[in-house]
Amino acid sequence: MQNTTKIAFIGTGIMGGHMARRLAQAGYKVSAWNRTPAKSTKLAEFGVVTVDSPSAAVTGADVTIVMLSSGPVVDSVLFEADSSGKIPAECFAKGSTVIVMSSIPVETSRKQGERLAARSVSYLDAPVSGGEKGASEGTLAIFVGGDAAVLEALAPVFAVMGNATYIGPSGSGQLAKLANQIIVGISVAAVAEALQFARAGNANIAAVRQALLGGFCNSLILKQHGERMVTGNFVPGGPAVYQVKDLITARELSEQFGMDLPLLKAAEHLFADMVAHGDGNLDHSAVILEVARRSKTATSEK
Repeated sequence: MQNTTKIAFIGTGIMGGHMARRLAQAGYKVSAWNRTPAKSTKLAEFGVVTVDSPSAAVTGADVTIVMLSSGPVVDSVLFEADSSGKIPAECFAKGSTVIVMSSIPVETSRKQGERLAARSVSYLDAPVSGGEKGASEGTLAIFVGGDAAVLEALAPVFAVMGNATYIGPSGSGQLAKLANQIIVGISVAAVAEALQFARAGNANIAAVRQALLGGFCNSLILKQHGERMVTGNFVPGGPAVYQVKDLITARELSEQFGMDLPLLKAAEHLFADMVAHGDGNLDHSAVILEVARRSKTATSEK
């Protein structure tokens, strides 16, 4: 059954593609734009219509969902002229809503909201957690900042993609996502160190992981990313380069708060080294390769 709500989806990459697909399957009329057109045209079989510019996608849309890589990219796509010569932000219908589900800095989110409010366009910052699996299955954790009434009105849209939780005013969703990324980054690194530690002692790390799953440290990260580390499957669900981006953003904001977060800094350095060594486009669980690399370096220096 076709839903009368028209949705523009900007950014149909690893996660965005699944999200746009689920919305179309739920009966929404979805128009999509992606910088690499092939990533959106493959969604045609599900009813997603690919257009040739962001402004074409958002024109006439009731809701625009943005799933791009960073704050500067979101700013550029929304507020600068696109290939058609039009500025997407000037094409939003008054009374429509923009939902930025990208992970971007808190202040960037607040400024975007202010700019769109001046055009009578509602804005929600709603970054997500759950990776490709969560996007595919519609089980994403969605952290929402902005007007609670707008979230309530769009609850059916959010429900297709996952579980939305209202956090607070504009920017609050991004703050919650950064808290999430601190936990994720440190936890992925901890699992990597633990499994590499077991491997160094000649233990069967598949068996070690299985045993750990039955104990107090059982977690989704040990279950999902630990399995990736055991099997060596590092096809990106969440590329490491994005993990670094978020950890840097979190660390910079923590410093503005006057905080010293040593575990956050350690995780940032570990993932940054991983990216520097050419593994940035691998899944962030591939940080175990960096742990192994550092261990070999330390051994050779003894």
